[in-house]
Amino acid sequence: MIDCQALGIAGDMILGALIDLGANVDKIVFAIKSLENPEYGYKNIKIKINSVMRGEFKATQIDVTSEGAQKKRGSELVGLVEKATGNLELSNKAKQFASKVIHTIVGVEADLHKTSFDDAHLHEVALVDTAAEILGVAVALDDLGLFDAKIYSTPVAVGGGTFKFSHGIVSAPAPATLAILQSKNFPFQGGPIETELATPTGVSILVNLVDEVTRFYPAMAPLKIGYGAGTKDFAEMPAVLRLTIGKPLDSEIKDEIAVLETNIDDATGEVLGYTLDKLLSEGAKDVSIIPMYTKKNRPGQIIKVIAEQKDVAHLSQVLIDETGTLGVRVYYCERHIISRELHTVDLLVLGNKETVRVKVAKNLKGEIIHIKPEYEDLKRLAEKTKKPLKEISEIAASKALEVLEK
Repeated sequence: MIDCQALGIAGDMILGALIDLGANVDKIVFAIKSLENPEYGYKNIKIKINSVMRGEFKATQIDVTSEGAQKKRGSELVGLVEKATGNLELSNKAKQFASKVIHTIVGVEADLHKTSFDDAHLHEVALVDTAAEILGVAVALDDLGLFDAKIYSTPVAVGGGTFKFSHGIVSAPAPATLAILQSKNFPFQGGPIETELATPTGVSILVNLVDEVTRFYPAMAPLKIGYGAGTKDFAEMPAVLRLTIGKPLDSEIKDEIAVLETNIDDATGEVLGYTLDKLLSEGAKDVSIIPMYTKKNRPGQIIKVIAEQKDVAHLSQVLIDETGTLGVRVYYCERHIISRELHTVDLLVLGNKETVRVKVAKNLKGEIIHIKPEYEDLKRLAEKTKKPLKEISEIAASKALEVLEK
């Protein structure tokens, strides 16, 4: 759980908190020192890792400095990060994560300055600390096994007021920070103090790492807690980022969703069908239409939509635009769900070969509790073989179970 709702986020704060959680310091230092390479342009890299006090909290702070290159083009910085991670003994997930983070930063800078991706001219993010933080976080997450965990985060605090950087005086959040959050539709909030609280590197790491954003901590038993400090300190509150590693309390996974409803009594079947398809294509998790009687015993329908909370405003507008309804009811609720994975199996039936997608539901112990082949794949094979769909489904489920149990 990444708790960044009070003091925001920065790359050094994330890395400091991961070290505080127990990530291997020697591996992190080795990775950062690997940037001390003539082709990268960084010389005499110095790394300081200290325990500091922020208010009444002890936190870990990491500071990386170097001599050398101060400006790099977008393609150069991306190549640097990808080559550096490629030379380290990291998992593919860690390498892909580092690549996504730097691509996000450079892509946003290119859009903001109306240049090509390759020619994007970078200023602050070309300093050594950006590459060092990305490499260090990738190594730390890999070392702690967190690429295989579900990562939650609170909405991120971005501060407020104005501050000065290479392009002059701007409002917080910085243009690049805001653009990164917008690119991933990541929730944020202003304040609670007037200063820059979220950096481009910090939010790029955040948006490429987090699986789910929630206002409250999920139900869990905390196992480890880490505090990371940046360079700033404030009289109003302790400037720390808190990370918590926990174990789920329940046998099910929970998340927070929204249920949207509206009553319709004057729409044609064509309009209802089109609305259902559009809601699903625009991000709804599920849509159902329930028959009912309205005033004066007129037949009507209730359109019920299950959606992520971030999509409520957009899907409500889709309902209004497509059906002409005058209002949409919204309920926020908790949902208990089972973890699902998508697998493929190759079936050969009466000389006809078909790849069938199979949804596999597992509990938190990893035990298979349900297998469901995809209808469209089964349909193709049933039509080719002239066998009943039910029989093809049983063959596919049996094959999937056989493959998964090996």
